[in-house]
Amino acid sequence: MSQNLVENLAFFFPGQGSQSKGMLADFLAQESIVQDAFSEASDVLSYDMAALVLGDAEDKLNQTEYTQPALLTASTALFRLWQSRSGAMPAQMAGHSLGEYSALVAADVLRFNDAVALVAFRGKSMMQAVPAGVGKMAAIIGLDDDKVVELCAASSNAESKVWAANFNCPGQLVVAGNGAAVEALMITAKEAGAKRALPLAVSAPSHTPLMQAAADAMQEKLANTTLTTPVCPVWSNARAVALNDVEDIRTALVEQLVSPVRWTETVQKMSAEGITSAVEMGPGKVLSGLVRRIDKELTVASVFTPDLMDKAVQA
Repeated sequence: MSQNLVENLAFFFPGQGSQSKGMLADFLAQESIVQDAFSEASDVLSYDMAALVLGDAEDKLNQTEYTQPALLTASTALFRLWQSRSGAMPAQMAGHSLGEYSALVAADVLRFNDAVALVAFRGKSMMQAVPAGVGKMAAIIGLDDDKVVELCAASSNAESKVWAANFNCPGQLVVAGNGAAVEALMITAKEAGAKRALPLAVSAPSHTPLMQAAADAMQEKLANTTLTTPVCPVWSNARAVALNDVEDIRTALVEQLVSPVRWTETVQKMSAEGITSAVEMGPGKVLSGLVRRIDKELTVASVFTPDLMDKAVQA
């Protein structure tokens, strides 16, 4: 990955919420590299990944165990296409939640086939960790992070707890936990001046201690998965530091399931280290929007259509 290495360039890989029916349709129609990535994923999972993404007749794409491998496949396919066009290579990479796995594939830490199996297992484990109807997630818009953390503590008790789960950007924080505590938090957040408190269409309370069973399952799975030294530093969601050591990465991936996504802090630190440009290497532009709110000086390009990919490669 040394080709055209650009010291001030980073790649960002999106997580759940960036999927959409028909994503990468133009690439799948035209690009054999993208078709091959989807075929590889299909072979691992024993279902047709392209048909899932393009047709989704059974509305599976928004089910966690399908969402995660679909997004990993889409991001990897776009990264491979970028490489094939001799696009500039980044000095650093980061992924939001699930996107950390996509970043690790791009950095040659994980083989793509292994990563596909891992994230499908991760999705199932997350769904199984907390019974349906027990967990809840919500986005809190318009309050300082510290205030939301304070309200989480105030809205929790011995039977029902809520935690800060995703520090997405200033003024946007996702909370997760037991349903009753999340609902109580949404009320107190509005009373404290939040512009909005929106329940999310996600049942698994990701990035909280309620995911401990999933973390335990992933620890066992990762212990039997080969990881190799990254070709460039990959930032950890759980620690908001760039990691180069294989065992650190393995441990951080387990921590990630029960720890908040420290996205704001990660982007701020990357910027402080000299990153001025980034490419959102995946479908959609969710991360691009978040990054612009974190650091207006950091320019982010999207590549989820052929035209956008062409422009970004040339830039």
